[in-house]
Amino acid sequence: MRTYHKDNNADFTCKYCGWTVSTRAEISGVTNRNHCPFCLHSRHVDLFNPGDRLCACKGLMAPVGLTLKETRDKYAAQTNGELMLVHRCNACGAISINRIAADDDAAMLLAILGDNLEEQPVLSERCKTSGIQLLRDNHCYLVYTQLFGGVTLPRPAAAVI
Repeated sequence: MRTYHKDNNADFTCKYCGWTVSTRAEISGVTNRNHCPFCLHSRHVDLFNPGDRLCACKGLMAPVGLTLKETRDKYAAQTNGELMLVHRCNACGAISINRIAADDDAAMLLAILGDNLEEQPVLSERCKTSGIQLLRDNHCYLVYTQLFGGVTLPRPAAAVI
């Protein structure tokens, strides 16, 4: 009897933008890749733990924001923690956080930071009830330094009077 094993972390084609996504940890820096590095969309595949691929929904998950994963260090500043991507399932409405991968498009990550949460009160409330604090556009410096290290943000040009 032949047994087939389906690789749950195999390369995949993004259901949103159509790009082929590599799941190789050497490229992405993560072991359980589940979102596209180009458009940041994902699929609702994990149920209990990252990489379990047990969720029956399989809906498309849109990137809706960024958050910081709480650190276990009780002495750390509140701005410490791992920068995480927040997704909302278009099919069932579930909210989840995902690790940002090394090859994720930084411009896309910064673009979703600037999304206006006041126009999405339901999303904002769902995140709060899930214990997720969405970062806002005033956290741009924090996000920038998390993505690029200790570099400084470019300063806007001085106004000519």
